[in-house]
Amino acid sequence: MDWTGARYADTPTVEARTWIDAPPEKVWALVSDIELMPGMSEELRSVAWLDGAAGPAVGARFVGRSEHKAFGTWETTSHVIEYEPESVLAWAVQDPAAPSAVWRFRLRPEGGGTELSQWMQLGPGRSGLSVAIDRMPDKEQKIVFVRLREFERAITATLAQIKQRAEA
Repeated sequence: MDWTGARYADTPTVEARTWIDAPPEKVWALVSDIELMPGMSEELRSVAWLDGAAGPAVGARFVGRSEHKAFGTWETTSHVIEYEPESVLAWAVQDPAAPSAVWRFRLRPEGGGTELSQWMQLGPGRSGLSVAIDRMPDKEQKIVFVRLREFERAITATLAQIKQRAEA
């Protein structure tokens, strides 16, 4: 990732993609099973559906518990905001009207397999990153850039693990 100079209020994004030698329905089964995600993440420790939900649907909610050496441990509630089977799954973290982050998987048939992308946006709502920026406002652009690079590495690793599982 190249230096962007983005500030948190810019709602910066990061995205990675991969091609998977498996049909969309097989990739979708992995992507839509959010309870698999902690096993593919260095930060996310656990995920559980709320309100009796057993899987994704627009409006469904889940709680995620995470840990990071610089930020400690925290818990967030996410809201599914887009859901089209075998196509897109997206969720807003905390407040859907002003999320602290938005995450999205997109799938599309490609060359006899599936192109899978994962995208995320910081903000516009406050997050743990906002606290760090409040403490060091003169370093905001660097804080945002470093966090985006962490997310880019995490997304790339998650996509690689989904690819490996789908192609197995």
